[in-house]
Amino acid sequence: MFKKNILRQFFERNGFAVCARLAEVLGMKVKSVRLFFIYASFTTLIGGFLIYLTLAFWLKLKDMIYTKRSSVFDI
Repeated sequence: MFKKNILRQFFERNGFAVCARLAEVLGMKVKSVRLFFIYASFTTLIGGFLIYLTLAFWLKLKDMIYTKRSSVFDI
């Protein structure tokens, strides 16, 4: 039980005030830093999904264009 409290206090002291500490170091408002992290997380999530869809579309298009046609001599 004692170690659990020490671990919790360590993370509360060093891990939870990241935006506040970063804003203090940069001389910005905490709200601006938090909004930046929120926007950045959504951008990377949506951006990765869009890249995936684009590559899937290109591969499908390539398969439609470069399909192997049967030769006249295969009949």
